[in-house]
Amino acid sequence: MIHRRYPSPALRAIALAVLSLPLVVFAQIAPAPAEKNWREANDAVGQYKRGHADILKWEKENAPAAQSQEQAVAGLSLMSPEDAVRQAWLFHRELVTPMNRIGSANVDLIAKGQWTELDPILQRKVDDLGELLEVAAQGRKAWLQAVAARQVLKQHRNAQEAAEAGNELGRRMVSVGNWSKLQQAQVQLAQSSARMNVRRAHYAATQAEAALIRTLGLTGMHTAVALPDQLPDLPAQALSLQVLDGRAAAIAAQLPRAEGMRNGANARQARQAYLSSHALATSAREEVLKVREFITEESVLHYNGMLKSVWDLLGEVSSQSQAVASAIEAQRDFWIAETDLQWVLQGGAPDSFVSLGGGGGEPANAAGH
Repeated sequence: MIHRRYPSPALRAIALAVLSLPLVVFAQIAPAPAEKNWREANDAVGQYKRGHADILKWEKENAPAAQSQEQAVAGLSLMSPEDAVRQAWLFHRELVTPMNRIGSANVDLIAKGQWTELDPILQRKVDDLGELLEVAAQGRKAWLQAVAARQVLKQHRNAQEAAEAGNELGRRMVSVGNWSKLQQAQVQLAQSSARMNVRRAHYAATQAEAALIRTLGLTGMHTAVALPDQLPDLPAQALSLQVLDGRAAAIAAQLPRAEGMRNGANARQARQAYLSSHALATSAREEVLKVREFITEESVLHYNGMLKSVWDLLGEVSSQSQAVASAIEAQRDFWIAETDLQWVLQGGAPDSFVSLGGGGGEPANAAGH
């Protein structure tokens, strides 16, 4: 497995440094006469090796601890897709019989998402195995959607904070006569756009959490759940065509002829979704984000050398936050496609397959489930 966190430490440091800009500049501009301009304000932080980043470090170390108003005590902790699957099974008590029939070892394989290790012959031997797998698939996919939605929301909030910093800085620049109202209007629009994106992302996260609670049969018992900060890492390599074809043939042999033909068609679609989503998610992570990170780091260097303005840097941080959000959605799409593939390779028939979205720096559409 290739372990990569979203966002990277470099991006977090850059974003935090950018968000400190108004605090530093305001201290220079607010009490000063109108002739104090942006270059003079920047000179004050030039004595620090990393400019505003060092200022921010001092501020963070000396600022009182703040508690988020959105922190809520969740009565249910679902820190892995396995937790969600087992909780979904609890809601369907009729599944106890097939669970007993297949044994605890196979139940563990299903809960952990290792379905391809199941013996295909179980399809003929165990009644209601299909329902057991379907409930597991739906619980797993609802969990993936909820975790990804929260991750994406965090990225849009980062972009909003950068836009708000730029807007407030622009307002101060206007107040001391260094900017026109037209210049201020442009950054104000950027802030409005960022706020709209946050509202959309917040709604999507709320809906995804509600769908997870509903899927697990917990409506009325829980209004919030504790989830991890990020999705599972991508596998380094996708399963090969040879392996996928072999497993598809193995399950088809255990099904009635007509059902086997339908499963073969589903297997081809699931395989295409799986391989395409893995390629897109890998490209987003290994190509787009790496290039974005390079651009942002270079922008910081140019900014510190006064070759770029703070507005260039704010815009680049916002663009990278968007790229990270898109990469998260591509990662989510892969895990949903992987769940569908495993389900199909055990005889399942999803209603639809994932609708692949972004990964290239633009926001992705939600998965089609």
